Formats: sequence, C-alpha cells, structure tokens
Amino acid sequence: MATQTHLSLLSKPSPPPPNQLLEFPRTGFNPRKTSRFKCLASQSGFFTKLGRLIKEKAKSDVEKIFSGFSKTRDNLAVIDELLLYWNLSETDRILDELEEILLVSDFGPRITIKIVERLREDILAGKLKSGSEIKDALKTSVLELLIKKGNKTELQLGFRKPAVIMIVGVNGGGKTTSLGKLAYRLKKEGAKILMAAGDTFRAAASDQLEIWAERTECEIVVAEKEKAKASSVLSQAVKRGKEQGFDIVLCDTSGRLHTNYSLMEELIACKKAVSKIVPGAPNEILLVLDGNTGLNMLPQAREFNEVVGITGFVLTKLDGSARGGCVVSVVDELGIPVKFVGVGEGVEDLQPFDAEAFVNAIFS
Repeated sequence: MATQTHLSLLSKPSPPPPNQLLEFPRTGFNPRKTSRFKCLASQSGFFTKLGRLIKEKAKSDVEKIFSGFSKTRDNLAVIDELLLYWNLSETDRILDELEEILLVSDFGPRITIKIVERLREDILAGKLKSGSEIKDALKTSVLELLIKKGNKTELQLGFRKPAVIMIVGVNGGGKTTSLGKLAYRLKKEGAKILMAAGDTFRAAASDQLEIWAERTECEIVVAEKEKAKASSVLSQAVKRGKEQGFDIVLCDTSGRLHTNYSLMEELIACKKAVSKIVPGAPNEILLVLDGNTGLNMLPQAREFNEVVGITGFVLTKLDGSARGGCVVSVVDELGIPVKFVGVGEGVEDLQPFDAEAFVNAIFS
C-alpha cells in the first residue's frame, strides 16, 4: 500500500481547464429522443455525449447480456414446456407451477403473486387464448414493472466537473472490481477519470485499485498513511479532480455490513466531505449487490438506502446465478433503478442495464 498521497500518472497529462460550469451550445438537442442511458448535463454538453456513446455501446453488447443470463434462462425455460400444451381446463394447475418457477428464480412472493394473478384474470376474461400469448403477457408484466419502478437507468452526472460517483456495498460484493470496470467503460468513451482509494480498512484494497488504475490508464489518489479516514481520502481526490479538470471521480469505499451502525455512519461522513468540495456531490451513490445472494440482498439495499440514499444498483455475479429474478425483486421492493449488471469476469462485462434486453434474455 502506498504510504503517501499521490497520483499515479498512468495517463498522458493534459493542461487543466478552468474550473467552471460547462457551456452548452445550441445543438438541436431533442430531449424526447434521448435514451434511458443518457447522462444528464442540462440537456447538452460533455456528459450527454458520454451518455449517447454508452447507449450505442450497450446496443452492441446485447449479446453479452443475453449470454450472461444463460443459467437464469435455462431455469425459466421450463415455462415453455409448461405452456406448450396449455388448455383452459388446466389453468389453475399451470399457474400454480408457473408461480413456483418464478419463486425459485427469486422473483419474490409479492411480484410473483401480482404477475400470476394478472395472468389469471386475463385468461379468464378471454384475453389470453394460447400458451404463447400467456408467455408474451408474462414478459410484458415483468418489463412494465421494471420500467415503471426503475426507469431512470441513466447515470445522473449533473452539469459540473467533476461528477462524483461513490461505490458502496458489503464485503465481497465486488465493489472495487465494479469500479475498475466502470472506469474502463467511461475512459473508453473519452472521459478523464480519477480514482479514489477510499477503502482504508482492507489492507490490499489500495493495491487492487492501483492495478485497475494501471489497467485502465487512469490516475488514482491513495491515503497518506495507514488507517486514514476514508472521508479525508475522498475529499482530497475530489479536490484534485476539481483543480485538475477531471470529468469524473470514482470513489471506492470500504465494505461494511449493513448492520454495523458505526461503519454505516462513516458513509455519511464521506458523502458530506465530497459535497463540501463540489456542491451537489456525489452525483451517484451506487450500491453493489452480489446477485448470488438472491433475495437476501434486499435487507442490505434497504439499510444502505436509508443511511445514504442510494441512487442506483450494480448487480454483480449474475453470470453464475440461476436466480436472475432478484433484479426484478430489488427494483419492485425499493423503486431504485438497476444501472449496471455484471455478466462475466472480463473487463468489458459490466453492462448498462436495459430492461427490455434483460427480459428478452431470461425469457427467450
């Protein structure tokens, strides 16, 4: 671990622009034509352009989303067999089995019952007359839920530089790795990124983040000394980001159990520290959740949201879980959008979340 605060000059330095609000020229921008992946920057400017590039990349990466949820898709493939020979007289039996399949896939009891009862009503009303129509209605129900309760999947990066993103979560969820992959994606689209090694509890955390800084050719700020306060490290990083014209500061934090009150309070201190440097920061507080924990992620999400106000979720390790329904459950429970999903171990396998691509991937 580094023993003093420094910047790893791993990318070519450029003259720092003046620290001021971005200028927004008239570009014929039509907000009605923007995607859900836009990065809001007063409707125009650098962050909006960045958002458009992320959207284009997300479209080209749909196949990765599709393959990443292969186990969930295999689990739900039973639905096709179940509905193949559907007839009206067996409606109750088939819907009971469908309910069980959704529960096993971690859709959660509340939304499972909601979806199944809606299907039952439509079947009895004569609106659904075949197995294929029932499956289409099932997909539509899930998609509508995701869009209604978690439609703001775009990164909200404001209109000041630097935008600040804090990454939080429990131990072992994949925070540092997710931060590194996010840095890679943003850097690839032209953003100047500064990393902040705010995980001051785990001995190897700074070393791990420095490896990601080298990998992504980003600069990094680490603690001056061991056991430094995380809020101090983040404050210094945001200050440096402001002075040297960085576009985005990505702030790592220590993993903590949502039941540890004192450590959760530290997150409040981190949030206050960066807001003193850049008004309105952090722009995003992303909670990293391990998809393999299934519905057990919900208590974590509730507590983190209550303490610091989560703006979005990053769901990791979904490539190894046959319970992708947890994506739907967390959105339904808290009304907070999923912004990224981890569908593999590669550097490009952190994908912007797209509800339609997700639904098509698990119900193919």
